[in-house]
Amino acid sequence: MANKKFNIKKGDQVLVIAGDDKGTTATVLKVLTKVDKVIVEGCKLAKKAVKPSEENKDGGFENKEMPIHISNVKKVEA
Repeated sequence: MANKKFNIKKGDQVLVIAGDDKGTTATVLKVLTKVDKVIVEGCKLAKKAVKPSEENKDGGFENKEMPIHISNVKKVEA
């Protein structure tokens, strides 16, 4: 299986063209090449439970960005 190449890289500005966050312009935080997905700052947020720990005594919930398929974003020229 050949390595996949994408024209979208970490730090690029992208426009979300499908899904709940359609029309949003944001920065790519991470590219997941094995599953053809990207993580975009502030898009597709999900609430995740956090267990109590030394630095976070109460635990609770945090909003976390979930991956979006690479076909649902378009690179924006700056």
